[in-house]
Amino acid sequence: MPAMPTPTLRPVSFPIEAALRGRLVKRYKRFLADVIFEDGSEVTVHCPNPGSMSGTQTPGSAVRCSTSDNPKRKLRHTLEMIRVGRAWVGLHAAKANDVARRALEAGAYSPFAGYEKIQPEVKTVEGSRFDFRLSDHPETAAPCWIEVKSVTLCSQRHARFPDAVTERGRRHLEHLVARKAAGERAALLFVVQRADADDVAPADDIDPAYGQALREAARRGVEIHALSARVTADRIRLERILPVLL
Repeated sequence: MPAMPTPTLRPVSFPIEAALRGRLVKRYKRFLADVIFEDGSEVTVHCPNPGSMSGTQTPGSAVRCSTSDNPKRKLRHTLEMIRVGRAWVGLHAAKANDVARRALEAGAYSPFAGYEKIQPEVKTVEGSRFDFRLSDHPETAAPCWIEVKSVTLCSQRHARFPDAVTERGRRHLEHLVARKAAGERAALLFVVQRADADDVAPADDIDPAYGQALREAARRGVEIHALSARVTADRIRLERILPVLL
């Protein structure tokens, strides 16, 4: 089998809105956070990250929030990012999917370029709903399934996933293996929402079963990719390909 060409990435960005500056008071009940804004008001905001947010919920840290005018929302503001050291860390897990889709549509990341059809949130026969299904490639009839994982945990420039035990994540890996065994293409894409990481590895100390499942999936042909994103007040920008250390 010929060697796969070296992957390339053209930087691509997705616009976001996070104009409100503040300081984190606390994050609690998974989806809530209290923030003190620059005008001195303390407000409860929506936290769009269901994980443990280990290392990214220190009280007093600088944060940025977005604002919604949707009258149906209970909380008007959303916690979008937090400052850790010299980097903004994107906390909105869905933004990883948004910027990944932008890259897929632009053909910006070479391993996934060339597919004419990009479908989000497609369910497999195994029961998982993967983030993307790519099809209509001029060189292959087999579709490509992609599951995106937002990564925020990082220590000494080493990003790790997950930040909490994830049975759902292990199930995704098992179903990616099943798609590969069925003759289709299957891939896991880590989107690291911070610019201060140089590689990605499974967090075996947090969820050893996930690390084992990830290595087994890679051994059975599931592709493991990682891209680094720079997060700013008005955009998230995919900039670098990161090695995945298994």
